Amino acid sequence: MDSTRPALRLFVLHHAGGSHLLYRHWPAMLPDSWDVRLLDAPGHGLLLDRPQIADAGRLADFLLHRIEPRQEGPYALFGHSMGALVAYEITRRLVDRGLPLPVWLGVSARPAPQLAGQGHGYHELPEAELRSRLRLLGGTPDEVFDDPDLWAVFDPMIRADMRLVDTWRPAPDRAPLPVALSAFAGVEDHAASPRRMAGWEEHSDHFVGLRVFDGGHFYFQRDPAPLLRQIERDATTALDAAGVTRPS
Repeated sequence: MDSTRPALRLFVLHHAGGSHLLYRHWPAMLPDSWDVRLLDAPGHGLLLDRPQIADAGRLADFLLHRIEPRQEGPYALFGHSMGALVAYEITRRLVDRGLPLPVWLGVSARPAPQLAGQGHGYHELPEAELRSRLRLLGGTPDEVFDDPDLWAVFDPMIRADMRLVDTWRPAPDRAPLPVALSAFAGVEDHAASPRRMAGWEEHSDHFVGLRVFDGGHFYFQRDPAPLLRQIERDATTALDAAGVTRPS
Protein backbone atom coordinates (compact mmCIF):
# COMPACT_ATOMS: atom_id res chain seq x y z
CA MET A 1 0.00 0.00 0.00
CA ASP A 2 1.15 3.53 -0.79
CA SER A 3 2.53 4.85 2.49
CA THR A 4 2.04 8.43 1.29
CA ARG A 5 -1.73 8.11 1.31
CA PRO A 6 -3.22 9.76 4.41
CA ALA A 7 -4.91 7.54 6.97
CA LEU A 8 -7.87 9.93 6.84
CA ARG A 9 -8.89 13.11 5.08
CA LEU A 10 -10.80 15.28 7.57
CA PHE A 11 -12.79 18.22 6.22
CA VAL A 12 -13.66 20.97 8.73
CA LEU A 13 -16.64 23.26 8.04
CA HIS A 14 -16.80 26.59 9.83
CA HIS A 15 -19.54 28.46 11.71
CA ALA A 16 -21.78 31.32 10.57
CA GLY A 17 -19.85 34.53 9.97
CA GLY A 18 -16.58 32.65 10.36
CA SER A 19 -13.88 31.10 8.21
CA HIS A 20 -11.08 28.58 8.38
CA LEU A 21 -9.07 30.99 10.57
CA LEU A 22 -10.59 29.87 13.88
CA TYR A 23 -9.51 26.30 13.05
CA ARG A 24 -6.11 27.12 11.57
CA HIS A 25 -4.15 25.38 14.36
CA TRP A 26 -6.09 22.14 14.09
CA PRO A 27 -4.03 20.41 11.37
CA ALA A 28 -0.88 20.61 13.53
CA MET A 29 -2.77 19.25 16.57
CA LEU A 30 -4.26 16.20 14.85
CA PRO A 31 -2.36 13.05 13.74
CA ASP A 32 0.43 13.59 11.24
CA SER A 33 -1.03 10.77 9.17
CA TRP A 34 -4.26 12.75 8.61
CA ASP A 35 -4.84 15.25 5.83
CA VAL A 36 -6.87 17.98 7.58
CA ARG A 37 -8.55 20.40 5.19
CA LEU A 38 -10.22 23.59 6.38
CA LEU A 39 -13.00 24.60 4.01
CA ASP A 40 -14.24 28.14 3.45
CA ALA A 41 -17.73 28.93 2.24
CA PRO A 42 -17.95 31.48 -0.61
CA GLY A 43 -17.76 35.00 0.75
CA HIS A 44 -15.59 33.86 3.68
CA GLY A 45 -11.88 33.50 4.37
CA LEU A 46 -9.90 32.63 1.26
CA LEU A 47 -13.09 32.87 -0.82
CA LEU A 48 -14.01 36.34 0.39
CA ASP A 49 -14.24 37.60 -3.19
CA ARG A 50 -16.83 34.97 -4.17
CA PRO A 51 -20.59 35.64 -3.97
CA GLN A 52 -22.00 34.36 -0.69
CA ILE A 53 -24.44 31.42 -0.71
CA ALA A 54 -27.31 31.86 1.73
CA ASP A 55 -29.04 28.52 1.09
CA ALA A 56 -27.93 25.36 2.89
CA GLY A 57 -28.60 23.04 -0.04
CA ARG A 58 -26.70 25.16 -2.54
CA LEU A 59 -23.81 25.60 -0.10
CA ALA A 60 -23.71 21.82 0.46
CA ASP A 61 -23.51 21.28 -3.31
CA PHE A 62 -20.68 23.81 -3.61
CA LEU A 63 -18.61 22.24 -0.82
CA LEU A 64 -19.32 18.71 -2.02
CA HIS A 65 -17.24 19.48 -5.11
CA ARG A 66 -14.35 20.53 -2.85
CA ILE A 67 -14.46 17.25 -0.96
CA GLU A 68 -13.98 14.98 -3.98
CA PRO A 69 -15.55 11.87 -2.41
CA ARG A 70 -14.36 9.66 -5.28
CA GLN A 71 -10.72 10.30 -4.37
CA GLU A 72 -9.07 7.19 -3.00
CA GLY A 73 -8.99 6.74 0.75
CA PRO A 74 -11.29 7.26 3.73
CA TYR A 75 -12.53 10.69 4.69
CA ALA A 76 -14.59 12.32 7.44
CA LEU A 77 -16.52 15.54 8.02
CA PHE A 78 -16.66 17.82 11.05
CA GLY A 79 -18.86 20.90 11.18
CA HIS A 80 -19.37 23.48 13.90
CA SER A 81 -22.71 25.32 14.23
CA MET A 82 -23.68 26.31 10.66
CA GLY A 83 -20.96 23.96 9.48
CA ALA A 84 -22.70 21.06 11.23
CA LEU A 85 -25.96 21.45 9.35
CA VAL A 86 -24.06 21.88 6.07
CA ALA A 87 -22.01 18.73 6.80
CA TYR A 88 -25.29 16.90 7.44
CA GLU A 89 -26.74 18.16 4.14
CA ILE A 90 -23.56 17.10 2.31
CA THR A 91 -23.82 13.60 3.79
CA ARG A 92 -27.47 13.37 2.77
CA ARG A 93 -26.49 14.24 -0.79
CA LEU A 94 -23.74 11.64 -0.79
CA VAL A 95 -26.25 8.97 0.28
CA ASP A 96 -28.85 10.07 -2.30
CA ARG A 97 -26.31 10.13 -5.14
CA GLY A 98 -24.64 6.84 -4.28
CA LEU A 99 -21.24 8.46 -3.75
CA PRO A 100 -18.57 7.14 -1.36
CA LEU A 101 -19.63 8.04 2.17
CA PRO A 102 -17.51 9.50 4.96
CA VAL A 103 -16.48 7.01 7.60
CA TRP A 104 -17.45 9.51 10.29
CA LEU A 105 -19.47 12.70 10.73
CA GLY A 106 -18.95 15.09 13.64
CA VAL A 107 -21.63 17.70 14.36
CA SER A 108 -20.93 20.43 16.89
CA ALA A 109 -23.11 23.13 18.49
CA ARG A 110 -26.06 22.63 16.16
CA PRO A 111 -29.36 21.29 17.57
CA ALA A 112 -30.68 18.09 16.02
CA PRO A 113 -32.53 18.50 12.70
CA GLN A 114 -35.97 17.82 14.21
CA LEU A 115 -35.56 21.06 16.19
CA ALA A 116 -34.97 23.24 13.11
CA GLY A 117 -36.99 26.42 13.28
CA GLN A 118 -37.22 26.47 17.07
CA GLY A 119 -34.22 28.70 17.67
CA HIS A 120 -33.65 32.45 17.58
CA GLY A 121 -34.15 34.39 14.33
CA TYR A 122 -30.78 36.09 14.46
CA HIS A 123 -30.76 37.41 10.90
CA GLU A 124 -33.70 39.78 11.53
CA LEU A 125 -32.46 41.24 14.83
CA PRO A 126 -31.81 44.97 15.17
CA GLU A 127 -28.11 45.79 14.99
CA ALA A 128 -27.58 46.42 18.71
CA GLU A 129 -29.27 43.15 19.71
CA LEU A 130 -27.45 41.17 17.04
CA ARG A 131 -24.09 42.52 18.21
CA SER A 132 -24.97 41.73 21.83
CA ARG A 133 -25.97 38.15 21.07
CA LEU A 134 -22.93 37.55 18.91
CA ARG A 135 -20.67 38.76 21.72
CA LEU A 136 -22.35 36.29 24.07
CA LEU A 137 -21.95 33.42 21.62
CA GLY A 138 -18.26 34.17 21.04
CA GLY A 139 -16.30 33.24 17.94
CA THR A 140 -16.28 36.77 16.48
CA PRO A 141 -13.11 38.81 17.10
CA ASP A 142 -13.63 41.87 19.31
CA GLU A 143 -12.16 44.13 16.64
CA VAL A 144 -15.14 43.36 14.39
CA PHE A 145 -17.45 44.93 16.96
CA ASP A 146 -15.06 47.78 17.82
CA ASP A 147 -14.26 48.92 14.27
CA PRO A 148 -17.27 50.39 12.40
CA ASP A 149 -15.65 49.73 9.03
CA LEU A 150 -15.05 46.07 9.88
CA TRP A 151 -18.58 45.69 11.21
CA ALA A 152 -19.92 47.15 7.95
CA VAL A 153 -18.12 44.32 6.12
CA PHE A 154 -19.13 41.53 8.49
CA ASP A 155 -22.73 42.52 9.23
CA PRO A 156 -24.20 41.46 5.85
CA MET A 157 -22.06 38.30 5.82
CA ILE A 158 -23.20 37.29 9.29
CA ARG A 159 -26.86 38.05 8.53
CA ALA A 160 -26.75 35.98 5.33
CA ASP A 161 -25.26 33.04 7.22
CA MET A 162 -27.78 33.43 10.02
CA ARG A 163 -30.59 33.50 7.46
CA LEU A 164 -29.27 30.21 6.09
CA VAL A 165 -29.34 28.73 9.60
CA ASP A 166 -32.69 30.24 10.60
CA THR A 167 -34.52 29.15 7.44
CA TRP A 168 -33.00 25.68 7.00
CA ARG A 169 -35.47 22.83 7.21
CA PRO A 170 -34.37 19.21 6.73
CA ALA A 171 -36.26 16.99 4.35
CA PRO A 172 -38.92 15.09 6.34
CA ASP A 173 -39.09 11.35 6.97
CA ARG A 174 -35.50 10.57 6.06
CA ALA A 175 -33.90 7.31 7.17
CA PRO A 176 -30.96 7.54 9.60
CA LEU A 177 -27.60 8.03 7.93
CA PRO A 178 -25.54 4.86 7.42
CA VAL A 179 -22.55 6.78 8.79
CA ALA A 180 -20.94 6.86 12.23
CA LEU A 181 -21.90 10.13 13.90
CA SER A 182 -20.71 11.98 17.02
CA ALA A 183 -22.37 15.06 18.50
CA PHE A 184 -20.40 17.70 20.43
CA ALA A 185 -21.82 20.30 22.81
CA GLY A 186 -20.76 22.92 25.33
CA VAL A 187 -22.48 22.47 28.68
CA GLU A 188 -23.16 26.22 28.90
CA ASP A 189 -24.33 26.63 25.30
CA HIS A 190 -27.95 27.78 25.49
CA ALA A 191 -28.35 27.86 21.70
CA ALA A 192 -27.30 24.21 21.28
CA SER A 193 -27.46 22.70 24.74
CA PRO A 194 -26.54 19.05 25.32
CA ARG A 195 -30.29 18.30 25.61
CA ARG A 196 -30.91 19.85 22.18
CA MET A 197 -27.91 18.03 20.73
CA ALA A 198 -28.94 14.60 22.05
CA GLY A 199 -31.52 14.18 19.28
CA TRP A 200 -28.75 13.60 16.74
CA GLU A 201 -28.82 9.98 17.86
CA GLU A 202 -31.95 9.52 15.73
CA HIS A 203 -30.07 10.49 12.57
CA SER A 204 -27.42 7.79 12.43
CA ASP A 205 -27.43 4.02 12.35
CA HIS A 206 -24.06 4.19 14.12
CA PHE A 207 -24.31 6.89 16.77
CA VAL A 208 -20.95 7.11 18.50
CA GLY A 209 -22.09 9.37 21.34
CA LEU A 210 -22.84 12.82 22.68
CA ARG A 211 -19.64 14.49 23.84
CA VAL A 212 -20.08 17.37 26.31
CA PHE A 213 -17.35 19.89 27.13
CA ASP A 214 -17.00 22.78 29.54
CA GLY A 215 -17.87 26.11 27.98
CA GLY A 216 -20.42 27.74 25.72
CA HIS A 217 -21.11 27.81 21.99
CA PHE A 218 -17.39 28.06 21.17
CA TYR A 219 -16.30 25.70 23.94
CA PHE A 220 -13.05 24.87 22.10
CA GLN A 221 -11.92 28.40 21.24
CA ARG A 222 -9.41 28.90 24.06
CA ASP A 223 -8.14 25.33 24.11
CA PRO A 224 -9.15 23.01 21.26
CA ALA A 225 -7.04 20.11 22.57
CA PRO A 226 -9.84 18.26 24.47
CA LEU A 227 -12.14 18.43 21.45
CA LEU A 228 -9.41 17.37 19.03
CA ARG A 229 -8.46 14.39 21.20
CA GLN A 230 -12.10 13.28 21.14
CA ILE A 231 -12.35 13.80 17.38
CA GLU A 232 -9.24 11.64 16.97
CA ARG A 233 -10.71 8.90 19.20
CA ASP A 234 -14.13 8.88 17.56
CA ALA A 235 -12.87 9.05 13.98
CA THR A 236 -10.31 6.31 14.69
CA THR A 237 -13.05 4.14 16.21
CA ALA A 238 -15.11 4.65 13.06
CA LEU A 239 -12.14 3.79 10.85
CA ASP A 240 -11.57 0.60 12.79
CA ALA A 241 -15.27 -0.34 12.66
CA ALA A 242 -15.28 0.21 8.91
CA GLY A 243 -12.34 -2.17 8.56
CA VAL A 244 -10.20 0.46 6.87
CA THR A 245 -6.61 -0.64 6.41
CA ARG A 246 -4.31 2.14 7.47
CA PRO A 247 -1.10 3.07 5.69
CA SER A 248 1.99 1.61 7.32
